[in-house]
Amino acid sequence: MQRNKRIKLYGAIVLIIIAAITITIFSCKITGTSSKKVADLEYTVVEDQDIPTELMKIIDEKKQNSLRLTYTTKDYIYIVAGYGTQPTSGYSIRLNEIYLGQNAIYIDTNLIGPSKGEEVNEKETYPYIVIMIEKRDDPVVFNIS
Repeated sequence: MQRNKRIKLYGAIVLIIIAAITITIFSCKITGTSSKKVADLEYTVVEDQDIPTELMKIIDEKKQNSLRLTYTTKDYIYIVAGYGTQPTSGYSIRLNEIYLGQNAIYIDTNLIGPSKGEEVNEKETYPYIVIMIEKRDDPVVFNIS
């Protein structure tokens, strides 16, 4: 009798797992959350002096914390990724990839620390990167590491 209950319990667990997987796959297809690359995007890494004044004010206000934002003008989208307060100079951000997925723009960046032996200033810094692309209606998905 006990064995039959275990078999039924395992059967129910297997059915629940299959149902969960099916629902997840089906919902991803409906909502279009696939990050599959459709096309590379042309972009420009924007220097501080070329960042729109209003965007620079927003960055200055929020740069102490992790920063993920977009700013849209008539012709462009500015994508900002920041890593908050760092203890010294020597930090930079690498843009690994930016591309158009099926329903979104995907951006992948990571923080690079000072090189071994690099001379650094013991002063807090706030590394961020600003990427400019042509204006699109797609949302932006950040993959920050």
